[in-house]
Amino acid sequence: MSWGRAPVVLLGGGATLLLSFLWMPALLPVASRLLLLPRALLSMASGSPPLPSAASGSGYVPGSVSAAFVTCPNEKVAKEIARAVVEKRLAACVNLIPQITSIYEWKGKIEEDSEVLMMIKTQSSLVPALTEFVRSVHPYEVAEVIALPVEQGNPPYLHWVRQVTESVSDSGPAPSSA
Repeated sequence: MSWGRAPVVLLGGGATLLLSFLWMPALLPVASRLLLLPRALLSMASGSPPLPSAASGSGYVPGSVSAAFVTCPNEKVAKEIARAVVEKRLAACVNLIPQITSIYEWKGKIEEDSEVLMMIKTQSSLVPALTEFVRSVHPYEVAEVIALPVEQGNPPYLHWVRQVTESVSDSGPAPSSA
């Protein structure tokens, strides 16, 4: 059997094409992901979070933890906000990344500033409360708060993030002032 060509099976329609792809060893990882696609599309259409993958065994629901990013004008402001969001349990952990350069358009002019980037780990359900709090204490007219869902990671770490922030998500939105 030649690995360069897929065997042809007489089935008709898309089944022939699908089976011919499944026989190609190089495409097996892709084919296994395609089989998960209907479940992912259904969860997106229904608005409900995807179910945990049985194959992972971790029980982690992809996207239930997020990494949020906030820029601050200096380390002092970043530390104050970071400490407050951890104390309020809006975040399990905040990393401060100093000396980043931001280039952006603001009010019709190209600006360049030295800033500190905060990388905040929290439950995705807490991102709106986190955003509201950051906006209430941040010195910028328009504070950057963007969040990306975490699809995969170290299961014990992801469990810890959820555990540390669990009391806030159970009791509703956190207070919005410092």
